[in-house]
Amino acid sequence: MIGVVTGMLSEARLVPGRSVLCSGGRPRRARQLAERLLAEGADGLLSFGVAGGLVPELRPGCLLVGSGVVIGAARLAADARWCRRLAEALPRARLGMIYGGDVVAADATAKRALHQQWGALAVDLESRAVAEACVAAGKPFAVLRAIADPAERGIPALAMAGLAADGATRPWAVTRGLLRRPQDLPGLIRLGLETRAALRALGVGVGILGLGLGFDLP
Repeated sequence: MIGVVTGMLSEARLVPGRSVLCSGGRPRRARQLAERLLAEGADGLLSFGVAGGLVPELRPGCLLVGSGVVIGAARLAADARWCRRLAEALPRARLGMIYGGDVVAADATAKRALHQQWGALAVDLESRAVAEACVAAGKPFAVLRAIADPAERGIPALAMAGLAADGATRPWAVTRGLLRRPQDLPGLIRLGLETRAALRALGVGVGILGLGLGFDLP
């Protein structure tokens, strides 16, 4: 059994028939869920969902296969066989390192610093938890992501306020926030469109890979 950790229910719905848990964009919860999947018998884990781009050439909807996860000065390598299978099945996907963030990269300056310091192509809030849990348990992991917000933009604070702990959206929380900060509306609309492009790309990728996701253990 391969377990899957995502941040949002919209990502989880793309992999039916899998053991999928959603962290709601909360890194500590993602670690707990990763450990839970492994304790329940998962042979390995997949970090799956959208990511923030750290280099300008990666546009919304670009697929990424993570060769590993950067966590500060540490680099945890993803399973080489799974990386190869994913890259072969998805030849247009970019292969490279993912930065495992514990907070949102809020703007272009923060993103540029992450890339310059660590060489990562993208950042997300679940890959660190998946990588650390699997390394601690001696299990393999893989990362399949799609770019939502590109390198020149961050995520509006209201977007995270609209994400519940189970990965569901909370539209009323966003609406209340917009009453206080109506100037955030254009950014939220743009992020929504970019996230939709990322989810479409992930859906196409899953369709190509099939429910086996390209790396079921023998």
